[in-house]
Amino acid sequence: MEDSYMRRHFFRSVAALSAGAAVGGLGMNRAFAQGGGDASLAQCEAGVIASSSGDVQRRYIRTPTGYLMVLRMGDNVFEQLTKFAIAEQIPAATLNAIGFGHATFGFWDATKKAFDAKTFRNVEMGSIVGSVAWKEGKPSIHAHGIAGDRNFNAFGGHLLDLEVGTGSMEITLLRYEKRLERGIDPCIGANVLGI
Repeated sequence: MEDSYMRRHFFRSVAALSAGAAVGGLGMNRAFAQGGGDASLAQCEAGVIASSSGDVQRRYIRTPTGYLMVLRMGDNVFEQLTKFAIAEQIPAATLNAIGFGHATFGFWDATKKAFDAKTFRNVEMGSIVGSVAWKEGKPSIHAHGIAGDRNFNAFGGHLLDLEVGTGSMEITLLRYEKRLERGIDPCIGANVLGI
């Protein structure tokens, strides 16, 4: 199928699914939600992005072992996880996720003690794994991932930044009761999780 048709269909579907939540605060335009009018792709995308308000409460639910979080297009994953960890006072957690995004990966250069970074846009995150801990009183998110592009090329490594692309990002968090801290290991100059 044509890419523009698929994108148009996707955003109309998202709008339709969000119709019931519009009253609850997602702020979707009712014309989009009811499938009325001939909304352009840009208008649909703008509506989805606009629905991603700063209210982290509407982005996750509690589960028996932790939380399930669903982020939407335009959300910065690290910012949302940081807000979440503060709001729920998460002592520590492991995370795994899937979804679409714009990912910046880093490869640690031990001689420079810095990351060599590269950004890949419009990729599908086949797997994201990581942890939530604390460093100097603030949440510290450490995540690695594998991303694939439309040609089935795969890229991966340490995630430095991740914005949700077309669609959503589903994140499962397994909560731990003990607060874990990160600190700089002086031998390698990188953050290390303490137990």
